[in-house]
Amino acid sequence: MIDYNKQSLADHKKLGGKLEMSCKVEINSKEDLATYYTPGIAAVSKLIAEKKCKVWEYTSRSNTVAVVTDGSAVLGLGNIGPEAAHPVMAGKAVLFKKFAGINAFPICLDTQDVDEIVLICKAIAPSFAGINLEDISAPRCFEIEKRLQNIGIPVMHDDQHGTAVVVLAALINATKVVNKDLRDCKITISGLGAAGTAIALMINKFTENKATINPVDSSGIVCTNKKANEYKQKVCKSINYSKIKGALKEAVKGADIFIGVSAPNLLTEEMVKSMAKDAIVFALANPNPEIDPSVARKAGAKIVATGRSDFPNQVNNVLAFPGIFKGALEARATKISEKMKISAALALAAAVKPTENLILPDPLDKKVVEKIAKAVKRAAISEKVVRSRCL
Repeated sequence: MIDYNKQSLADHKKLGGKLEMSCKVEINSKEDLATYYTPGIAAVSKLIAEKKCKVWEYTSRSNTVAVVTDGSAVLGLGNIGPEAAHPVMAGKAVLFKKFAGINAFPICLDTQDVDEIVLICKAIAPSFAGINLEDISAPRCFEIEKRLQNIGIPVMHDDQHGTAVVVLAALINATKVVNKDLRDCKITISGLGAAGTAIALMINKFTENKATINPVDSSGIVCTNKKANEYKQKVCKSINYSKIKGALKEAVKGADIFIGVSAPNLLTEEMVKSMAKDAIVFALANPNPEIDPSVARKAGAKIVATGRSDFPNQVNNVLAFPGIFKGALEARATKISEKMKISAALALAAAVKPTENLILPDPLDKKVVEKIAKAVKRAAISEKVVRSRCL
């Protein structure tokens, strides 16, 4: 069996990382140099100076995304800083290129100040067609993303919305398999950080406030806890929740669906047994889920999903973000709206005929990107959240 940790260390050291820049043109003569640099390049700069919108036609900006992090919440490793975050952001850039044909660059910031991060993102925006915020801890990530929604290019925190899109798609298909209506379901979400917040709000939006959603954190059931912080209180004001009090044990009793985006081994066999018939369990903590899938099934769960590739029903963000950004960039979108995200989830769900062990396509299925991109592009154009054409 391959030791992926050792393999990754060896490959990264041998290659000096995963990324390099390549050129679309050759510089083999003085004529080439004069065309692509000076003096010829001045004509391109003058044209863009006269009409800024020409930058989208005459440079690589239209197909380039910044992957921005402050290193504060990396891969479940925690606040490990910008240097340690770099290989993860580079990995994200590789996925953008390989799955969606989008050029992406890791931008690792040596600051965790909200104001500074917002200012930096605004300052670098002229070089990019979109910004993928990544591995920034809650609740700062909410404020950063909110303040960047009107800078003229799509900005999305993938830990929130990429996760939420894939989870919603998986729920749409899982509820089909067990013959339940998501709008009638009682849902327990363990963890109300970046991912848990976005999941709760997206499910609520999709079900038109009909599903019952009970978020739980380390202090217990959030919406009946008066000590919950302002961001968690905002979530509670937006969703339909029950009035139960207690901890995870109480929240999961009678639930149709458990979604874990929290920590390993929080959900017990007895808790799953207390859930409704044909329960759905998404234990998404990585690398170790909230419950072992075999234990969950033994306890009566009909469908079990994790974030791991070595179990059926992997919930992986790579199924969402390449297609979302590809569709947004092709539409010339200025933001990524709720309608665009839900359209992405519906397209992802429709990409597979669901069964108990197949509620999502294979993460390596590149056809999924095109399906999502088309849906997102249509949604952006229908909402008119696109740039005007440069005339």
